[in-house]
Amino acid sequence: MSFTDILPLGKWVEFENEIHRKSGLNANVYDINGIRITDNTNWANRLCPVIKANGKGISFICATANMNMASQTKLTGEPIIEECDAGLIKIAVPIFVGDKFIGTVGGCGLLIEEGEVDFFLVNKITGIYENKIKSLSDGIKTISEEKAQAITDYTWNRINRFVRDYVNKQYSVSLAA
Repeated sequence: MSFTDILPLGKWVEFENEIHRKSGLNANVYDINGIRITDNTNWANRLCPVIKANGKGISFICATANMNMASQTKLTGEPIIEECDAGLIKIAVPIFVGDKFIGTVGGCGLLIEEGEVDFFLVNKITGIYENKIKSLSDGIKTISEEKAQAITDYTWNRINRFVRDYVNKQYSVSLAA
């Protein structure tokens, strides 16, 4: 079972772009190993690309958050909303076909209202100077908890529809055979 069994790769890219347009989040689809299935990128801010370009940043901030959240969604079968170690919001919505977990759809890169970037921790992990982190963090948009929940619910509903359409198509093909 792969993502392209459910939707063509181009449709997954369209879905990532749609989530970004609706929320401002950098949206991505991840496989069970936390690897993005597309190379599509819509950055939510100027800080994240710098963190991801840093070996320690991508390993100890981004990848760690992706793997932890994917594990949680796999165990619970439910979407989650948390912050990464940099202090930015991260959502993860599981994708199951029946009982088979195939990955997640997620979004990240905004601040929860009243939230703040953890300049100290980003500096300690990446070695990037705090002044540069602060400068790159200027203008990071915020998202309310309600809007974060709404985009998570929207994503969850769309994923469930994609999977339902796939299952129905498989069922109708097996009936025709």
